[in-house]
Amino acid sequence: MVQPRTPAIMILGTGSNVGKSLIVAGLCRLFADRGLKVAPFKPQNMSNNAAATAAGEIGRAQALQARAARIPPHVDMNPVLLKPEGEAGSQIILQGRVAGHLASGDFARRGDFLPRVLESFERICADADLVIVEGAGSPAETNLRARDIANLGFARAADVPAILVGDIDRGGVIASLVGTHAVLEEADRAMIRAFAVNRFRGEVALFADGVATIGNATGWPCLGVVPWFAAAARLPAEDGLDLRASAAKPGVRLKIAVPILPGIANFDDLDPLKLEPDVDLVMAGPGQALPGDADLIILPGSKTTLRDLAALRAQGWDIDIRAHRRRGGHILGLCGGYQILGRVVRDPLGLEGPAGEADGLGLLDVETVLGGDKTVREVDFVHVASASLGRAYEIHLGATDGADVARAPFRVADRMEGAASPDGRVTGSYLHGVFASDSVRAACLAQIGGGGATSRLRYDDDVEATLDRLAAHLESHLDIDAILALARSRSLPG
Repeated sequence: MVQPRTPAIMILGTGSNVGKSLIVAGLCRLFADRGLKVAPFKPQNMSNNAAATAAGEIGRAQALQARAARIPPHVDMNPVLLKPEGEAGSQIILQGRVAGHLASGDFARRGDFLPRVLESFERICADADLVIVEGAGSPAETNLRARDIANLGFARAADVPAILVGDIDRGGVIASLVGTHAVLEEADRAMIRAFAVNRFRGEVALFADGVATIGNATGWPCLGVVPWFAAAARLPAEDGLDLRASAAKPGVRLKIAVPILPGIANFDDLDPLKLEPDVDLVMAGPGQALPGDADLIILPGSKTTLRDLAALRAQGWDIDIRAHRRRGGHILGLCGGYQILGRVVRDPLGLEGPAGEADGLGLLDVETVLGGDKTVREVDFVHVASASLGRAYEIHLGATDGADVARAPFRVADRMEGAASPDGRVTGSYLHGVFASDSVRAACLAQIGGGGATSRLRYDDDVEATLDRLAAHLESHLDIDAILALARSRSLPG
């Protein structure tokens, strides 16, 4: 007797950043609340915003989706993670671990990962009632179809029906949905069973003719038109496209400036600060100076430290940072940003690009050598200054050492972590996610703001409440029963 397969549905998008990750997260929470053991899955991801699990790295979005499903994140949820290292290519993370380098033009090699992808998918299915799969980019990129493992190549290999989502907010949603249908080969087109429209602003009923046009041209039923969900900004973002300036807040007491480096990584460190009512988080892009009235400058994580150090100098941000330091401002470096604050960064093996070294900013008396195995782990830590406890993670290469590590800001088990200048105004650490701890964040804001800035945010509670609101939002505007029926059609014989 043939065993029925685990129900599964794939959410495809007409392009990148159309809201696939958010929809998958919302569906995970919604079906979990219905009593199903649901799990997220993304065959291939490309992002430097990674999350640490017990067994290695996955994309940040899959960690959020696992949280939405109320299950622990696992490397099988994102078996192929490509971490860009500039224009030359990407580091390959295969089932959580570093597995080499993929050159930018080596699209054919991606197909070699399909057996491992299917292996991970089967393990996820074995422990779930329902699997919700997220595509990557667009299935309309037919030039990449021959070795595709991220969209319909996976859908056909695993026999998973798909729903195609278009983003009306960016314009051209009718053309993007109908155009995708037009360019797909028949067997791929047959895997898409329905469509939905995301990020609608205004009265949904006004788009009835648009829905009819798409349906008539494609033969696909519409499962819903989803209005704009403004609270999405309160959830951790994965895509660098989300690093936009947020609206100015009235009555803020603390200004934090962050330069957007080309290889910026793990920028979810900033999410809790962005939501603090007393904090104005200013993201400075190329051509913009770091604001002179900032209380704190944060140098974020980096996938390519030497490249980002050169970019920082090319933008003149090193001058802004030194001026900020002379004015008595605070500076915090996280992971790659921590390395940049030291006296020198060495990459003798070329682990993040061409082998070499460069002088850092010299604001911390430490030196960094990249090498050895990559550190990927979750840790419990203590914020030394306040004795507050938190949970964080590390994802980094190499080691940093020097005189300033004697004033480390954190303690992890029996070791000290990070470094600080003698006056305590310049600090660095390899820990990511420290600001997600309410007590640690409150202590840091009070220290930087001289007691004037206070924390009024309960970050984890806020994320949970937003996921609940997202699930309710999707339930109100999508045909959830039809989505579940499509997923269950996979388990039927024949």
